[in-house]
Amino acid sequence: MSTESAGQRRLKIGFLTALTLQDKLTSWSITNRYIARAMQTFVGDVTYIEPIHLRALLLGKAFNKSSQVLLKKGYMYYHSFYIAKQFAKELSKKLAESPFDVIIAPSCATEIAYCETDIPIVLIEDATFILLYEYYAQYKGLLQRSIDAQDALEGLALKQASLALYPSEWAARSARTYYQAGKKVHAVPFGGNIDAPPPIEVVQRRQKSGHCQLFFLGVDWERKGGAIAFDTLLKLHEMGIDAELIVCGCVPPAEFAHPRLTVIPFLNKKDEKQRKELDRLFETSDFLFLPTRGETYGMVFCEASAFGLPVITTNTGGVSGAVREGENGFLLPLEAGGAEYAALIARVYADDQRYAELVTSSRKVYDTWLNWDAWGKSTGKLIMDMLNARNPRLSTHIPPVSGEVAHPV
Repeated sequence: MSTESAGQRRLKIGFLTALTLQDKLTSWSITNRYIARAMQTFVGDVTYIEPIHLRALLLGKAFNKSSQVLLKKGYMYYHSFYIAKQFAKELSKKLAESPFDVIIAPSCATEIAYCETDIPIVLIEDATFILLYEYYAQYKGLLQRSIDAQDALEGLALKQASLALYPSEWAARSARTYYQAGKKVHAVPFGGNIDAPPPIEVVQRRQKSGHCQLFFLGVDWERKGGAIAFDTLLKLHEMGIDAELIVCGCVPPAEFAHPRLTVIPFLNKKDEKQRKELDRLFETSDFLFLPTRGETYGMVFCEASAFGLPVITTNTGGVSGAVREGENGFLLPLEAGGAEYAALIARVYADDQRYAELVTSSRKVYDTWLNWDAWGKSTGKLIMDMLNARNPRLSTHIPPVSGEVAHPV
């Protein structure tokens, strides 16, 4: 760290991630942009550290394909000891003479596991490996060497980090207990990935539709609980409720067909017309309905809350980090089926006063803690407290915002 007191100027932040500069609509590549923006606004001046490209990844990819064919087992080659050490070698060179006060490392456990630097690192993840193992499909059927490597690298990364931030207590608890990372671990909810929430006056004018419109927004029909959502639609009609299920982001298998099922395969937020259509669905639907089978957090729940749209979902993984029971939605147990979801939806939909209260409290939850400004302020304090603990002479003052995120170094 610079000998100049970091508390008397804006911090110099190195932002490490292989996804930041890629023009791909992956969950982390989008989230990283909001993290960087929050850092720039509330913590210090951000400079992207240029992604490190390793030729060895091509060999790892080939090994994974061979393993899948010959052994019917997957090998997550990106998260291997060899790759981690190669990342460390290249990254340590980049940081050797850098002016950074702190490194922000979103979803970069492998990159920092063996990194040699005196600069404090803030690791940001949405889950630990041990939680993802056998929970998400891509973490099933792995070679034992792949399992062992990822587990070990996670532990090494947490030892390297001066702070480890997760959006849910579910994930933070795993880091504290299983990986014994202790007091450096904190749960700070992510915000919704939207540039501008609708004006509060628009949210306050929200009224229920006349046909109970359920909005299913997700790219994975199976993992997001599509079959249960469809069964819920059927059960609601059996109860005499004229419900509609709008599926956006994926295409259900052919057997899931119904006159009141509408499918919108994809809406691109980067396209202004499509973004407005997505906003309209948030504004006109009665519930965001995702009976998800597996979820590390759920940014879409934050976005729904910005629109005052109540959430109906599952109490699994880190969902409770984004959905507060009775405030911005409801969580049913994993074993709940269409009948249970239909009964809950029917009850809330029929109660005009309760629904209106949910609309108001949902937006309040967003304004209070499910936005990136709240995340940036909380994270900024944690970073300054961490730096002060390392050097008690530092001031906790963070100067105002200055400039834009810088180009890669």
